[in-house]
Amino acid sequence: MRRRYGRFQRTVMRRYRIPTESMADIAFLLLIFYMTTAILRVEAGLDVDLPRAQNTMRQPQEQIAHIWIDAQGRPMINDFYVSYEEIAPILAAKLRANPQLIVAVNTDKRTRYTFMHRALAEMKKAEAVRVSFTTLPRAPGS
Repeated sequence: MRRRYGRFQRTVMRRYRIPTESMADIAFLLLIFYMTTAILRVEAGLDVDLPRAQNTMRQPQEQIAHIWIDAQGRPMINDFYVSYEEIAPILAAKLRANPQLIVAVNTDKRTRYTFMHRALAEMKKAEAVRVSFTTLPRAPGS
């Protein structure tokens, strides 16, 4: 831009710039604003109220295959010790004979969960979908 001052011409270069001195303040204020207005929700899961059984129906023993796992992790199907690799073929054969078969899983309370996981993986291979996890009833007053 040229300006005239009397007999002399002077060129004045204007520099346009964005002031950044207060940029950190603005960023800090925005951070505080978002922190104070954000709604933080704690995941509470689903609010499910499960019904209590009024009466139970006993299943015939031939409808149930029991898998027992002791504290040392040894699996047993209907009173016969088996390896984990044998669980899937045995259950698959039982399911072919009886598609309504329920697999009851019983483990010792000291059994490590890895053994339970191995048994569940084998049950999944056999496509045993009707599963019952057996627990002891709660003592009165506890």
